[in-house]
Amino acid sequence: MEKITPSNSQKIFPYLWFNGNLEEAVRFYTSTFSNSRILSMNIIPENISMATFELEGLQFMALDGGPYYAFSPAVSFYIHCDTQDEIDNFWNAFIDGGGQELQCGWLTDKFGVTWQIIPSILGKLMTDPDTERSNRVVQAMLKMKKIIIADLLQAHEN
Repeated sequence: MEKITPSNSQKIFPYLWFNGNLEEAVRFYTSTFSNSRILSMNIIPENISMATFELEGLQFMALDGGPYYAFSPAVSFYIHCDTQDEIDNFWNAFIDGGGQELQCGWLTDKFGVTWQIIPSILGKLMTDPDTERSNRVVQAMLKMKKIIIADLLQAHEN
């Protein structure tokens, strides 16, 4: 693995604090996203470890800092997906091994990080000038955990 420092072109970096599972988390995330890589990882047993990794062109920094802080759904990562297969793949990867399904395409993975797995078409359907159609889409989405594109399209058309 080549040692790469954080990009000078990216001004803001998500910085994630893990509690004893930094290496597992970084390896999981970089195996879940096809366009990803570990840029650096400094694992120091019984001490603070750090990593820099990239998912879909966005660099993250991470720290294994101990039990002092926990993740919260107040901050989440939004993944827009073009197909149901893409939604299903991300959803299943994040739920497997202890993730928790939430409403409206949200979930919390086994590390406590919250994600939104959202179809690209959702914004267009929800902002349709025909408010009856857009309201049906919203009502359908509110009943879902994992979002099903076909059900949104059916709600929009009926």
